[in-house]
This record gives sequence, C-alpha cells and structure tokens, in this order.
Amino acid sequence: MFKKVFSYIIDTIKEEYKFIIVLLLATIILNIPLNYYINVGGGISDASKRIAVDKKNSSKGSFNISYVTQLEGSILTVGLSYIIPSWERESADLYKYDVKESIEDIEFRSELSLEGANSTATYWAYTLANKDIKEKDKKIYVIAAISDDFKTNLKVGDQILSIDNNTFKNALDYSEYIQTKNVGEDLEIKVIRKEKEKIIKSKVYEHEGTKIIGVYLQNTVEYETNPPVNIKFKDRESGPSGGLITTLEMYNQLTKKDLTGGKTIAGTGTIEPDGTIGEIGGIEHKIKGATHAKADIFLSPGGDNYKDAKKYIKDNNLKIKLIKVDTIEDAIKKLKELNK
Repeated sequence: MFKKVFSYIIDTIKEEYKFIIVLLLATIILNIPLNYYINVGGGISDASKRIAVDKKNSSKGSFNISYVTQLEGSILTVGLSYIIPSWERESADLYKYDVKESIEDIEFRSELSLEGANSTATYWAYTLANKDIKEKDKKIYVIAAISDDFKTNLKVGDQILSIDNNTFKNALDYSEYIQTKNVGEDLEIKVIRKEKEKIIKSKVYEHEGTKIIGVYLQNTVEYETNPPVNIKFKDRESGPSGGLITTLEMYNQLTKKDLTGGKTIAGTGTIEPDGTIGEIGGIEHKIKGATHAKADIFLSPGGDNYKDAKKYIKDNNLKIKLIKVDTIEDAIKKLKELNK
C-alpha cells in the first residue's frame, strides 16, 4: 500500500513539476518582507480573559481592550493594500529610532511596552483599590541606540546587570553613575543577551550636555500583590495601548462595586506612571471594531484622540457612547457616576 502511494506521489510530481516549481517560487516571492506594516481592521478583546485576580469579584458587564490588527509587510500584503480600501500601509520606519533597526528591534520594544503597561496597571489598580502591593524585581533593558555618532557594542534587548561591577535600582541611577566618568572612558557593562551573560565594553560620550553610553534604557518592574494576580496576554499581543482597560479590569476584580454597570465597555489609551491616560494611534480603527462588536461605551484619551474619535462617530452616525478620560482616577469617577 505504501509503495503504491509513494509511486503515485512521485508520478504526480514528475507530471506537474513545472506547476509545483512556479507555485513554490510564487509563494517565496510573495512572502518577501517589505519595510511596512499593514493595518487591516480593529476589534475588541475581553480583558477578563487576560487578567485573573485571585478570588475576584464578579462583573455583569465587561471591559474590552480595543486593538488594531496589524500584518507584517510583504509583497503579498502590501500588494493587497492597494486593492482593499480598508487596508492601510504604514512605513516601519515610523516605529524605528534608527533606519538600521530591524523589525525584531521594533517587536522587542513593543513587547517591553506591554510588560511595562501591565506593571503600571497593576500598581494603579492595587493602589486605588487599597490592596497590598510591593516591588519584587526591577530590570533594565537597552531599547534603542541614540545615534550613529555614538558607537556602542550594546544591542536592543540587552538586559543591563551592572556597570563596572556596580549595580543600580533603575536607569536613572545608572545615568547618575555615568555622569561621574570621563568622556572617552571605557566602561565594562555586564548584560544578558540571548539568555547568556556577556561583558560589553562601551565608551562614555557627551550628548547635549549629558554623559551617555550611546543607548536609551528602560525599566520594567515586577510587583508582589495580595491578592495575587495573573496577567497573560497572547504572544501576538503587544504594545502599551491596552493600559487603561487593563487597569480598569484589574481594579474592578479587586473591588465590590461593578464599574461596568452590566455594559460592554471598550477603550484604549496608555497608563502612565503618574496615572495619566496617554494617546495612541489608530483610534478610528478601534472605534469601528468596538462598534461592530456592539460595545455600549468607548473610553478615549483626551487631546487629538478624543477629537478624532468624536468626529469619526459623528461622521459615521454611530450610536456608541464616547467618554473622554484624562487619568485613571477620572475614568473610575466617570464610570461610577454613569452607574448611579
């Protein structure tokens, strides 16, 4: 039986080899990467599927993170963007600190931004809910090179462990140490790169009156909480724009009064360390996705986001209720007032 099947496959390949070769070549060519991202639409995701507080309080409604579905650029996806009106091309250079950066560098920053957003969301949710929270661990990463003018052996994604055998709590403390060194001096920087410890040498430079090592650094903080919370986003989910909704969902699980009021609430916006809600991109896509999902309320940051959201809703005669939120406390207050 196996010999017959094998013989049939071989005969078919011999007969159709030209077509098979053309098909393989076409597949390879169409998937050649291009320096673009393609925005293909929006949707919402129930935040309670990503966040679980131990012994959480129940909710009749839901908080939903609004997102934009984004494809990596290729000959196929870029070509389709010229045919499908709703597909928007966006140069990957918009996400780069330097044109030499790779898509992997962009993706690393986006993943780190999600981690930072979840950390800040945890801090504000537990603080405002008067629950126990304390710092457990802090890590510092290289997120970008400052300029080609400053040569450095550090790479995006390096986790900084020490400089000259000195460890510090955060990026600011590292910067203060660097200010004590001389321009042109070599520093020994211990990093974790691709899960291995390395010693990297980097010179001290001067930039706009400040001594630097040629890269931007970013902190991430891990908290220990009571009750415990588990945050689990999918691998393809990244970026900081879900910070507002993540905070509200966590706060809602920690407190007895249901902020949703039984409604489907969607929204977008970063959560900043000072509790303000920061603006994001693609707000029109996100409102469209929330409307298609039949959300009752859309929470938007202020500024241009709110103006664009208001205009989009008016121009398209949408029924979704738009609420501007400036801080996380402002968002909680307005939702409580809405539910009176």
